[in-house]
Amino acid sequence: MDRHELVGASAADIAAAHAMDIATQDRYGVEYVTYWFDYANGHGFCLARGPDRETVDRVHRESHGQVASKIIEVDEAMVTRLMGGVPTHPVGEAYEDSAFRAILFTDLVGSTDLTQRLGDAAAMAVLRHHDAIVRGALRASSGSEVKHTGDGIMASFRSVVDALQAGVTIQRGFDEATRAGEMPCEVRIGIAAGEPVAQADDLFGAAVQLAARLTAKAKPGSILVSAAVRDLALGKGFQFAALPASRLKGFAEPIRAAEVLWTT
Repeated sequence: MDRHELVGASAADIAAAHAMDIATQDRYGVEYVTYWFDYANGHGFCLARGPDRETVDRVHRESHGQVASKIIEVDEAMVTRLMGGVPTHPVGEAYEDSAFRAILFTDLVGSTDLTQRLGDAAAMAVLRHHDAIVRGALRASSGSEVKHTGDGIMASFRSVVDALQAGVTIQRGFDEATRAGEMPCEVRIGIAAGEPVAQADDLFGAAVQLAARLTAKAKPGSILVSAAVRDLALGKGFQFAALPASRLKGFAEPIRAAEVLWTT
């Protein structure tokens, strides 16, 4: 997958460039599968199959000259899960589709002690109950499950509003189950957001890492989000408590975060 800076380009311009890639690709054993174009931010992302980065980039150079600012190798199946599918449309047809995604992690608090406390069968029942609550929230908020982490689930969303609504639904579902005596432990949630190709050579690297770190930092029963997620959700009906900037593993600068006040 590659990243393009496309400030000033129109959807028709990008559709025409993609059609040129398609016309050139066979000479180099490359297949340009699809692309995402975010007109508002002037960013484009192409997904291609090819022997190496240089050959994929050569198709761009020879077909229209709009070379990528960054190219990374990705697992196509992971792209599909993180993006919630890939765009399919007739070659040359203009369209816009943002590649921005919100990433959510859940973490079942105390999961490593569940077997000792409850026994194998009961511990597995708790995990299945967690999975059912989370997956129900994903379906209700158009979320895409990326993977099961053993004691939680990683998911992606096309908007921060959907991700926040899913987080609130999960916490309320856990709260109801706890009150009913069906859930002996709490869940913590972290949410961050970003684009698929940034600085690191990893798909949604910074957003995934930040969401995971926020989850680990969150208190049991809470939802911790990045400052960017909070800012994008202002005026959307959610309430937040700002937290002091803190240092998180893997990040050079202190990170600003906020807690979602989901019980209000």
